[in-house]
Amino acid sequence: MDKSAIRNAATVVVLRNRKDDPSILMGQRGASAAFMPNKFVFPGGAVDSGDAGVPLMQGLTGICHQRLAEKADPGLQHPLAAAAIRELWEETGLILGHPGDWSGPVPADWQEFAELGFRPSAEALQFVFRAVTPPGRPRRFDARFFLVDADAVQNDLDDFSRASDELSHLQWIRLSEARDFDLPFITEVVLAEIAARVDDPTPPASVPFFLNNEEASLFQRLRGRPMPHTD
Repeated sequence: MDKSAIRNAATVVVLRNRKDDPSILMGQRGASAAFMPNKFVFPGGAVDSGDAGVPLMQGLTGICHQRLAEKADPGLQHPLAAAAIRELWEETGLILGHPGDWSGPVPADWQEFAELGFRPSAEALQFVFRAVTPPGRPRRFDARFFLVDADAVQNDLDDFSRASDELSHLQWIRLSEARDFDLPFITEVVLAEIAARVDDPTPPASVPFFLNNEEASLFQRLRGRPMPHTD
């Protein structure tokens, strides 16, 4: 694979104790990682070729589905949602889905997820931010950030025993203290967006888009097109 190519990616910000003492789940990347070594980040990663074929019990809400379609290749909503759920599962062991049996063969990445009696479901994911990695980095991603309330997670929020070793020091960090950690710049920007949305559980009407290319770094907003009227 061309390492200079921009890959679609999904990142999940899990928000816990929203009303009382909000915290978010983060982990530390390894010192030898090619992308953002040693940094504290949210769970996430690139979309895989198999994500488009993963059956979701429920899809994204309408407004999030619509915002994801703007300035993007068609049909990315489903694989992005599946990637978000898969990456959260792989990197933390947390399950976003509902009890249920798979109707067909279970992909290798989802075997244990299915054995625990769950199917992935995306309706709790809120699309809240998008950013493209600046040129010149060893890896570049077109990352979509999804906010999910921890109440939607199906298993123990403090049990990371099924997590891979991609992130270490997995922990719930108070939102007010997150900037004390070694964070990538874009993570700091996303944290500010999350802090502004703590009191609003509804999906955002428009989504910030931090576009980095060879010409400039631009902040845009994804507003989507008007939805067709139906009686």
